[in-house]
Amino acid sequence: MAPGAMSRSNDWTKSLSDAQPVPYWLDDPGRPRPEAALTGVETCDLLVVGGGYSGLWTALIAKERDPERDVVLLEGREVGWAASGRNGGFCAASLTHGLSNGLTRWPDEIHKLEELGARNLDAIEEAVARHGLDCDFERTGEIDVATEPYQARELADWYEEIRAKGLAEGIEYLDAEAVREQVDSPTFRAGLWDRRGVAMVNPAKLVWGLKRACLALGVRVYERTPALTLRPHGAGMAVHTPYGGVRARTVALGTNVFPNLVRRVRSYTVPVYDYALMTEPLGAEQLASIGWKNRQGLGDSANQFHYFRLSSDNRVLWGGYDAVYPYGGRVRAEYDDRPETYAKLAGHFFTCFPQLEGVRFTHAWGGAIDTCSRFSAFFGTAHQGKVAYAAGYTGLGVGATRFGAEVMLDLLAGERTERTALEMVRRKPMPFPPEPFAWTGIALTKWSLARADDRDGRRNLWLRTMDRLGLGFDS
Repeated sequence: MAPGAMSRSNDWTKSLSDAQPVPYWLDDPGRPRPEAALTGVETCDLLVVGGGYSGLWTALIAKERDPERDVVLLEGREVGWAASGRNGGFCAASLTHGLSNGLTRWPDEIHKLEELGARNLDAIEEAVARHGLDCDFERTGEIDVATEPYQARELADWYEEIRAKGLAEGIEYLDAEAVREQVDSPTFRAGLWDRRGVAMVNPAKLVWGLKRACLALGVRVYERTPALTLRPHGAGMAVHTPYGGVRARTVALGTNVFPNLVRRVRSYTVPVYDYALMTEPLGAEQLASIGWKNRQGLGDSANQFHYFRLSSDNRVLWGGYDAVYPYGGRVRAEYDDRPETYAKLAGHFFTCFPQLEGVRFTHAWGGAIDTCSRFSAFFGTAHQGKVAYAAGYTGLGVGATRFGAEVMLDLLAGERTERTALEMVRRKPMPFPPEPFAWTGIALTKWSLARADDRDGRRNLWLRTMDRLGLGFDS
């Protein structure tokens, strides 16, 4: 769809007049009360730092592996308040930020990575059932849609390539007529439907459900308890908090976009701000006008792309396109709200679905994503193997964080497993340079990606150089 295009009546900004600048998922009267802050000193076998998906999956799986293990989890604010409660709710099997990225970076391992990703998504579905996680889990799949002729050609060529490599199981190519039978937009020209590889969830309900499951298994959860420092202590580690601390044999760090307690890890990620809108619930006639009977998640094929899906009460979440990197890589609350991006997204929404003209948005919000130069998670240990970390999920962590939790626990156990043997796990991405070079490089890359979208996908010298180096930037 043409960036910046407006709906036919050019009055789409009215749709934003009542939008609350808060994440829709977190604006829930059923939101659980936070657990008490830690006061005094605790001891445990495993300390988990971070109360998002990464930390909660780690604590939960640690107790499932060994019910006798004493586990403490610290969250600096409230469980799920950051990326885990603000995302689009696309729970993907991919561990590599999509098949294309994985095939480019780890061609020799891609079949194994795809197998592990599929098993990981199955395990999430099983955990949802086993622990009664009321998170609106729907195994709908996702359609990548082409909105320009060149994108349609590229999708068709890509489908033939992955078929030849034996990587197209469960994926269906849709021509313009077929994709519009699934979801009707005048901008859609083709699509690839991954039928089993993505589930839709309510992200906040998932993270709150994981917290309840952890508590039920005996994990001690402390909220409003930031971890301030990490130091060796005897045979283990010690973390200092505002009112006390924790002494632990091992530590798993799931802080993602926030500064890592292992300082040398910090240069591997930068925060990129992503934004989304949520509509009011669609009525029966409005739903009928766009189809969408199978409720798939969707994403378009541009470099600056949109992602969109239906909620359980038939609202449309519409996000993406702008990816904003703040100079210096600071994470600040004021970056969570960006009206100029909301206006742009609203215009794009009504270009995609002109038949929904008049629909209003009830919520508009943003949040920081931990981005690394290879777009998918990296892993490691510190302090002689007593500390493990995982970060860099680049916006596709709803599902992959569970895999990352398994990796961290394997690393802390000193085990060589099918996960720790992966090149993806053994090697790290290239770190980002210091300022002003990071900001300059990201800004030039963003400009080049937008230019490529306007020039039928043709990549300039800068992007081709980044491709050769295995670097880049993704919205």
